Amino acid sequence: MNVKRWVALIVAGVLLLFSLGINTIFALFKADFLGSFDSLMAGNNLDVYENVIEGDNFDKRIAYLKVDGTIQDIGSSSLWQPVAYDHQFFLEQLDNILYDDTIQGIVLSVNSPGGGVKESAEIYKKLLKIKEERQIPIYVSMDSMAASGGYYISAPADKIFAHRDTITGSIGVIMQSINYQALAEKVGVKFETFKSGEHKDMLSPMRDVTPEERAMMQDMINETYEEFVDIVEQGRNMSEADVKKVADGRILGGTKALEAGLVDEIGDEQAAIAALRADFGLEDAVLFEYAYDMGGWQSVVGMKIGSMFGPSAEEKMLMKIMTDYNAPKMMYLYGEY
Repeated sequence: MNVKRWVALIVAGVLLLFSLGINTIFALFKADFLGSFDSLMAGNNLDVYENVIEGDNFDKRIAYLKVDGTIQDIGSSSLWQPVAYDHQFFLEQLDNILYDDTIQGIVLSVNSPGGGVKESAEIYKKLLKIKEERQIPIYVSMDSMAASGGYYISAPADKIFAHRDTITGSIGVIMQSINYQALAEKVGVKFETFKSGEHKDMLSPMRDVTPEERAMMQDMINETYEEFVDIVEQGRNMSEADVKKVADGRILGGTKALEAGLVDEIGDEQAAIAALRADFGLEDAVLFEYAYDMGGWQSVVGMKIGSMFGPSAEEKMLMKIMTDYNAPKMMYLYGEY
């Protein structure tokens, strides 16, 4: 290739890049870049839309909801940092259902090892309110796991479907703290603590838990555990004795859960949807899901900026470790996670 052709190619490339740059700038200004950027980076006011999955009757609709991941409120999704499970967004979906008369049923897909006591209770209470005020059916489809808090939020459902290999159960409460006193002493680190009361530093990682404190913590655990058992009793119409036969923290596969009365049928998500349609005359009802609208230039720009200035994988892991161990709290969580 001679020099003239090289020059021509370079000039053409420069012109193309210049043209694309100008078009992009105009597009950004027309889209009110600054206002959208501030909003999206803060994780606020992200547009929510409804994605139709199937069906053609918009007067009768079925909401498809999904809890996928640990049930914890770790902040809302943004273009800086999307989250696997957005607790506030999920609660917003439940609020929408409460006031939307076109929604005649809910299919809730659960794939979770559980999570926080508070967050699980928030979901449970909103589902219960929907059942009481809207009088619409809720069918749960358990995915590979619906344990502890994942089962807690499933309990109020009218019917629960599980795979044969679903891991469920783990009914109970857990709280863990780390004690690195011996390690600190070994490396010569000493903590000085000044406190207003004897138990102010209870569960401190720098000292052992006293017998009195252990009893106090166990009382809290037991009280929360009894609440969990009561939720299962009411939701599954079981006696306390029957619930407690499997409420010792054990996990169960789908078949054993069926035998224990914790689920109603062995089947997948499509079986749950088909059953809800057939049981309540919703054969042609639209099945839809809620989703964030983060498409177009906003998504591209956000992901690029997030990769440049957002937390790295190592920083995210460090934040998780610090969060998990710096503030012990009661959890409805399968112990392996």
